[in-house]
Amino acid sequence: MTLREAQDTVDEWIKTIGVRYFNELTNMAILTEEVGEVARIIARRYGEQSEKESDKSKDLGDEMADVLWVLICLANQTGVDLTAAFQKNLEKKTVRDATRHRDNEKLQ
Repeated sequence: MTLREAQDTVDEWIKTIGVRYFNELTNMAILTEEVGEVARIIARRYGEQSEKESDKSKDLGDEMADVLWVLICLANQTGVDLTAAFQKNLEKKTVRDATRHRDNEKLQ
């Protein structure tokens, strides 16, 4: 599925099943909450903090998909074409960071 297809799929789901989009501020709060859930799993599963028994069954991929879903909702609501935005962002990083990481002694 392309980013464009994902945006169209989410939009269709919202209009047929979800009734309507939550407003942008609500979705921003939901996005923050979902990112926090991903952070919790990463911190406990891969970091130094012990994982609670109740968190061991959490699916990291599912939580990341929740983040993507809400991000797509926000893109749809604000008129952002994620394909174009991602391509532009990749080009920016490629020019800006052409040698930055290769020359970073911390990454050697």
